[in-house]
Order: sequence, then C-alpha cells, then structure tokens
Amino acid sequence: SLQLTDGQDLPLPPVILGELGKDPQNPTVCFYGHVDVQPAKKEDGWKTDPYTLTEINGNLYGRGATDNKGPVLAWINAVEAFRALKLALPVNFKFVIEGMEEAGSLGLEKFLEESQCFFSDVDYIVISDNLWLSNRKPALTYGSRGNACFFVEVK
Repeated sequence: SLQLTDGQDLPLPPVILGELGKDPQNPTVCFYGHVDVQPAKKEDGWKTDPYTLTEINGNLYGRGATDNKGPVLAWINAVEAFRALKLALPVNFKFVIEGMEEAGSLGLEKFLEESQCFFSDVDYIVISDNLWLSNRKPALTYGSRGNACFFVEVK
C-alpha cells in the first residue's frame, strides 16, 4: 500500500507474475507489460468513454489498446496459439503484468526486489510497452532511455 500525506493507506494495483515452461534446453524470456491507462475525461476531448470498448463505423475504440493492453494480450495469444497447435514452446515464458505503469509504478521496484528468485533463470527481458507507428505498423523498440546493463567480475 501507499501511505498518503493525510495518513491514509491507498492499496496499490496488483502485479501479476506468471510462468509457463521449465525446459532447461530453452532460454527463459520474461515479458513485461502493464494494463492501466492514463486518466482521460470526455471534457478533455474524448468522443467515447475511455474505459468502454466502443464500435463506431466498424472501428473499435478502447482506452489503452496500444499502450499497453494490446501488446500484453499479443504475448498471451502467442502462447495460446502454440498450445492450440500442440507445438512445443520455443522458450520458457515468464510474465510481469502490472496495473500501475502509467501512474509511475509506485511499489513495483520494491516488489521486484522481493521477488528476485522469480527472475533467477531469466535470460532475456522483452518490454512490450510501446505505441504503433501507424494503423498497420507496430513499433519495434530496441533501446530505451535510462537502461544500462553491466557485467562486472571482481577477483
């Protein structure tokens, strides 16, 4: 929970950890995504309620569809497709799906530090938190501001 300045405790949205596959021959890939959205009001210019999927002229409008519910669902659908086709998973999957990224991920860092054993066998991390470049062209991000990776060996 988050302690507000007036002393009130505000419960934080959940973080979902999931895993599928433990084949030691396969690499383990951890996929991150979030399912919350930026606040939006109709008086700010929205034509539909931002939290209700709405069809207009054959198009669907929904808040957070590209940032970031769609990318999260894409990975889940990929796993579903492998299972439906009875194909072996090419990697071991781990998922971190949070409900607060747009609001600043309060508490996420502490939660992840307390969950280090969950990440002990992760070989790669995929951050599926990006917008599409156009209606038909997703973005493939290969770097993000603020990320730094190091391997240090001390003797």
